[in-house]
Amino acid sequence: MKNRLRVLRAEREWSQADLAERLEVSRQSVNAIETGKYDPSLPLAFRIARLFGTSIEAIFTDAD
Repeated sequence: MKNRLRVLRAEREWSQADLAERLEVSRQSVNAIETGKYDPSLPLAFRIARLFGTSIEAIFTDAD
């Protein structure tokens, strides 16, 4: 699954640790999601979307 998480985080000048703290997950989890090594659970995807004020679909897309 592709995602825009790194871009959205960079626009706010947040580190991976900053985002992890806001989402209540580890920095390693944020890194794994950003690099496509881990797909977030649906509840976590909703938390991410709410945090950035957008829809899940605006952040995550199917990898081709």
